[in-house]
Amino acid sequence: MTFAEPRSADLSAGPDGTAVAGVLALRYRIAAAAVGGGPTGTVTRNYLVEDREGRRWFVKSYPPGTDLAGEREAMALGEAARAGGVPVPAVLRTVAGEVIASGGGLSVSVAEYVADAETAKGGLSGGRWAAVGEAVGLLHRVLAGHPAGPPRHVPAREVCDVERAGRRLRESLGLWAATPPPAESFAGWAHRTAARRLDALPEVAARLDGLPATLTAQVVHGDLASPNLLLRGPSVAALIDFRPPRRRSAAWELGRIVLDPRTVLARPDDWIPGLARAVDAYRAANPGLPAEELVAVPRITAGYLGCSVYPLSVPLHDPAALTPALEAYGRARHEAATVLWEGLEEAEGVLRDLLL
Repeated sequence: MTFAEPRSADLSAGPDGTAVAGVLALRYRIAAAAVGGGPTGTVTRNYLVEDREGRRWFVKSYPPGTDLAGEREAMALGEAARAGGVPVPAVLRTVAGEVIASGGGLSVSVAEYVADAETAKGGLSGGRWAAVGEAVGLLHRVLAGHPAGPPRHVPAREVCDVERAGRRLRESLGLWAATPPPAESFAGWAHRTAARRLDALPEVAARLDGLPATLTAQVVHGDLASPNLLLRGPSVAALIDFRPPRRRSAAWELGRIVLDPRTVLARPDDWIPGLARAVDAYRAANPGLPAEELVAVPRITAGYLGCSVYPLSVPLHDPAALTPALEAYGRARHEAATVLWEGLEEAEGVLRDLLL
């Protein structure tokens, strides 16, 4: 996590820093000595606060209209994982015992600051493969007992839904047909890529026939992407930003983080042995997930990317959300799917030798 230098919490910090400092003093009894800008959130505005005793806190400010009930459920899920030994930052409650403080037009949550950590946006390498596999395995083993529901088996087509992908791609192409975007723009690239992805769906469907008939769905993190995985050296420092509890494929979530497009593209010669190290560590931490589902991780990941419309549809439905980083990520997802398909037989062979 990289932060700007903290700013003074008095009026010279402007209304935002002053408002945050005021809420912390009133609701948390934290006397802020400095308020600094934190990492950019997808929706939230984040701050790093240092109190007068030198302790640091991560403060998340929610915009009006945020589903605060859902945020509370997500934070409770993170606390459940933490109670089971998963590295999750502790949530600080208000003096009234609340996890989110609301008042005066401002809603915030406060958690312990994870020092000397970085996100996994740079990809996995070295000992990080096994560390991440172990952490995700422990997470899934702990959350398998969550009161939202025990694990159950779902058809593999629910994880990689080719029919739904076809409908959504045709919808996007129909919207573009009236006003084709400039060829050189990201929207133009997205338009062309959506057409190619639609044409490739029959081949994707044929490849997905190689998946197990059913996959284990359980309560998972829900948004276990590189920005929400914090690393410190070769170790996992924290998992952050859980989503409200819902069942999804455990193998899908494992593949989503260990085969992140940025990892696959940055290390095209290392992702298969790295995946094997991650899966081996995952299995040791969570032996309950069937081996055939772990073997299927690269096929699930490639199939999911092949069926994904995100972020191709963003220029159509939310153009204001487009950023250079999101555009680069969209291109990386498309390129990584090709790399995964090309290496699929080798990857599955390595995992079979390891697990079966």
